[in-house]
Amino acid sequence: MSSQQDLKPVSPALPPTDGSRGLSGSEVQQRLAQYGSKAARSGQARHLSAFYSIRRNRMNYRDQFRIKPGNSVKLDKMDAAFKDKHEDQASALVETEKYTHRLRELQYLLYAEDKRSLLIILQAMDAGGKDGTINHVLGSMNPQGAKVYGFKVPSAEEAAHDFLWRIHLAAPHRGQVAIFNRSHYEDVLVSRVHSLVPKKVWSKRYDLINDFEKSLVDNGTHILKFYLHISKDEQLRRFKQRIDDPTRHWKISESDYTEREYWDDYTKAFEDALSSCSTEHAPWFVIPGDHKWFRNLAVSQIVVETLESLKMEFPQPTVDIKEIKARYHEAEEDAGAKNGKVKNIKKGKK
Repeated sequence: MSSQQDLKPVSPALPPTDGSRGLSGSEVQQRLAQYGSKAARSGQARHLSAFYSIRRNRMNYRDQFRIKPGNSVKLDKMDAAFKDKHEDQASALVETEKYTHRLRELQYLLYAEDKRSLLIILQAMDAGGKDGTINHVLGSMNPQGAKVYGFKVPSAEEAAHDFLWRIHLAAPHRGQVAIFNRSHYEDVLVSRVHSLVPKKVWSKRYDLINDFEKSLVDNGTHILKFYLHISKDEQLRRFKQRIDDPTRHWKISESDYTEREYWDDYTKAFEDALSSCSTEHAPWFVIPGDHKWFRNLAVSQIVVETLESLKMEFPQPTVDIKEIKARYHEAEEDAGAKNGKVKNIKKGKK
């Protein structure tokens, strides 16, 4: 995540669009004018005009990659190398940067409104790109309003509770974004593949997960779940990168190769989890992940358009703005008078 700093927007957060159309330059100017003429006169208008122009001419990944409730997922039918119209990273970079810029604005609005929260869940095969997604996309958010949680092997205390206990403790409160690097889904993945619990136990967890996520949604948390889909060949290429690059040696684990032997078992477990737990209130998105740069573009677009669809608004001030302005001008005049007196004294005048 970025370094600690005050949670301030890069630019004025605008009233949200319907997520489906772009805005003309004049419409952007009108929206900026609602937040101050200085902003409307600045280059920010050009930035937003370009942003909405991009959206007019792009595929809607939020619809394209969403798993509809009740659908049966077959990952081998989904192209992990899909990259839409983009030929390389350079062609997607401008679009991705505009989405990540807008994401920071929307996070500020979420924080200021303080009415709801956002939970982002990332799951993938080993080397699937969870850390990279956090660094390159979600890292644009301010850490004062966002937290990342990694769920590994449960501690003794965690294992003594039900499998959702530790997850609930990390759920975001109002105004916050929580990002789960692995999650409660490990308990229908690893637990299933390695027979840590019998089928009669893990098979019931799908309904428990759906009920748990519904309870979070009912209490104001919006949930986005991303499965970062890579091919088996791509995983092996990334393992080689770790071997060839000394700065990545720390990532190497023997389990990378032992777990790879269970690729088909994990694929089936993921397919069942995606099919059973993609709901209207907590959807799963299968993101093509062989091209890291396309993964970043798709995730950033989906998060931005979801936040815009919430129709968030800045809260009303809790003080009398006219009175505050009057007090400010009084303080300004007093400071000016004192500064003038100091200058005269320094010049030898009384």
